[in-house]
Amino acid sequence: MPLPLSDLQPLRDAYRQDKAVLLASLQSTGASTRGVRTLLGKLSALADRLLRTLWQRAGLPDTMALLAVGGYGRAQLFPHSDVDVLVLLPDGGEAACDGPLKPAIEAFIGSCWDAGLEIGSSVRTVAECLTEAAADVTVQTSLLEARRIVGSAALVADFHQRYDAAMDPEAFLVAKTLELRQRHTKYENTPYALEPNCKESPGGLRDLQTVLWVARAAGLGRNWKELAAHGLATEFEVRQIERNEALLFLIRARLHAVAGRHEDRLVFDLQTAVAESFGYRTQNAEGHRMRLRASETLMRRYYWAAKAVSQLSQILLLNIEERLEPPAHELRPINERFFDKSGLIEVSDDDLYHRQPHAILETFLLYETEEGLKGLSVRTLRALYNARGVMDSAFRRDPVNRQQFLRILQQPVGITHAMRLMNQTSVLGRYLWSFRRIVGQMQHDLFHVYTVDQHILMVLRNVRRFFMPEHAHEYPFCSQLAGGWDKPWLLYLAALFHDIGKGRGGDHSRIGAEEVRHFCRQHGVGAEDAALVEFLVAEHLAMSQVAQKQDLSDPDVIAAFARRVGSERRLTALYLLTVADIRGTSPKVWNAWKGKLLEDLYRATLRTLGGRAPDAAAEVEARKREALVLLALSAQPFEGHKKLWDTLDVGYFMRHEAADIAWHARHLARHVGGGRSVVRARQSLAGEGLQVAVYAPDQPDLFARICGYFDRAGFSILDARVHTASNGYALDTFQIVASEQAGHYRELTHMVESELTRTIEEGGALPEPGRKRVSRRVKSFPITPRIALRPDEKAQRWILHISASDRAGLLYLVARVLSRHHLSVQLAKVSTLGERVEDTFLVQGPELQHNARQIQIETELLEALSE
Repeated sequence: MPLPLSDLQPLRDAYRQDKAVLLASLQSTGASTRGVRTLLGKLSALADRLLRTLWQRAGLPDTMALLAVGGYGRAQLFPHSDVDVLVLLPDGGEAACDGPLKPAIEAFIGSCWDAGLEIGSSVRTVAECLTEAAADVTVQTSLLEARRIVGSAALVADFHQRYDAAMDPEAFLVAKTLELRQRHTKYENTPYALEPNCKESPGGLRDLQTVLWVARAAGLGRNWKELAAHGLATEFEVRQIERNEALLFLIRARLHAVAGRHEDRLVFDLQTAVAESFGYRTQNAEGHRMRLRASETLMRRYYWAAKAVSQLSQILLLNIEERLEPPAHELRPINERFFDKSGLIEVSDDDLYHRQPHAILETFLLYETEEGLKGLSVRTLRALYNARGVMDSAFRRDPVNRQQFLRILQQPVGITHAMRLMNQTSVLGRYLWSFRRIVGQMQHDLFHVYTVDQHILMVLRNVRRFFMPEHAHEYPFCSQLAGGWDKPWLLYLAALFHDIGKGRGGDHSRIGAEEVRHFCRQHGVGAEDAALVEFLVAEHLAMSQVAQKQDLSDPDVIAAFARRVGSERRLTALYLLTVADIRGTSPKVWNAWKGKLLEDLYRATLRTLGGRAPDAAAEVEARKREALVLLALSAQPFEGHKKLWDTLDVGYFMRHEAADIAWHARHLARHVGGGRSVVRARQSLAGEGLQVAVYAPDQPDLFARICGYFDRAGFSILDARVHTASNGYALDTFQIVASEQAGHYRELTHMVESELTRTIEEGGALPEPGRKRVSRRVKSFPITPRIALRPDEKAQRWILHISASDRAGLLYLVARVLSRHHLSVQLAKVSTLGERVEDTFLVQGPELQHNARQIQIETELLEALSE
């Protein structure tokens, strides 16, 4: 019979009260990890006591036993983890379990829930446990750490004896290694995810548990000190493991406590609260902003721990593998310091790096230059880990090391892999001290999805791929330019330093330029090459800002950028670095339209640098001639374009390419003066999304009405070019992309043409913007909206720049405000950087001539963006 709730309530209350006391002590320790293991043990012991009481009250026979399994079996019970137990029966107990014992066992399990325990339970005989373990490595692992709570000690001893006898350590190692690889692949093989799972992600607690599981299965130790006693780990490594394991324990425990549930992911919503439980603050006592947010400080500490765990668990797993299966590797001498051990670099002796510090960087030079080498042996990994103290300021000043580092950058192959391996083994940050400062540094700009060091290495990889023939199909124009470049290593060096100044306050581009100037001086880089690299680091944001925020049809914009760049060599280098940088921020940030804008800017600037001063009249005539050729090829009537072109001014022809001009004439010329709205759509020539042309009688809210339609239909606007013809018609061209249905261009073009035409002709009041959810990331790291409204250089029109968190319908909100004040939009450049937008509009209207109205417009825009 189940225990009455009245009997269970005192037990439940006592358990809750005792657990609350323990959790309160958890929150009071700040950033100290001291005592976290004791706390987890106390939580386990608290559950043990309650389970023993419930077991005894259930009146179950002495021939059975209750075992703790999984993490609870290790006596590491986290605040909201499941209490996993096994009700163990003697062989032959199946019949009793299905008969007279079944109600008693069910009553016991029910009373556990009623008493406040989140139970995960199974009921098996010893034989059933062995059968399940043989068929499922997850069950086998769970039972590996089974611990008796109450019941027959003899039955538990029999279970352990038979379980150990059935264990195949080699097969278990293989299974757990495969499981680890699959788990790492699931989490993208990096400990640097912005929302890592502190249990399952690479470098998380599961990696350490895997090491202990395979060691325990092989009889090589049940804890870190026993592994050291068996020669699998050094005392120094054990100290490092225990220190980082304790930090991960504390983060996970605090995460459970803050979330109030079983939560192992450091999601954005919880990072700040967990950080504050460590005592980290975003503002100091005087209310001034700290250099790093509280969450950034916490996450950096987490990433450093995860990195150390990744390194040490790899070393120990390889050690256990060699102990279980002594390798029959043949050692091939490379030189007097290194061997080739089946494709892995093996040091000649364990203290090589202490005796010959120059061998540290030589390791990675060999990795690049010796054919057939694909990694480092466990002995080398351990030697590097234990030699980190050798890489001090004297090591960094050593001329031989400086020469070797440059040689690593200058090799024709293997640079990306070598740099990543140097970062994984902590050598890169030890040699480049400024790089060490950005290892594991988050970027809460809603733009980058990688930590700074991972982003830098991603950009380095992207630049490197421009110089590899097998990747020429990815970005043919970049590969074409790279093919004529004489010193690729200068671009690699610029990639390595371009964001190295992040997180120090101030302009990171200038800080990085100072760092790379210092590096070049120390490493003997020639003055001309050093000046180029310094320019690239200082100006690495310039090209994307001009391409995405300024009017590229304006000759003055191109001329100013050409003066800023100064030479074709600098322009080409900056273009390659810019493409690689944008691609290395997030898979969502790069798109074909941005690629087109950058290429257009590159080509226009190249012409100017080549001595062709921008000539608007000549450019317009050239575009007209090219458009006429295209029209003739499509069998258009002679001078069929004239009716439309006669209504368009120079500004139209400057803002549109010949292909767009011909497309407009082909579809719109016969509708001039017809009094009706015409919408035409086609697949974008940039390669992604649609290009939409709208030709309609002009009206004050036309732009807002079109934006509203695209918002409701699920399209994002990348670019808008607005022109008003002399006959009172608007000719607007939009570049849009669909969040869904990508690739179904025929259906999309038909839908847009019919629905948008109907929306324009129906008119009426502008619909209210819909309320749409913002992402968790935007909620956690909101951006304060910023508005800048200033006249252009000729004081003829106004430039409106908006920076805000991205959300659906944002452009429509802006367009409604502009419409209310009768401002016409002539150009809109929409730049989405992850989950931040940087939008630029070219606007004009009489209200902009009055200061009070300007302030009112800016105020209304801020209110709209803050809703």
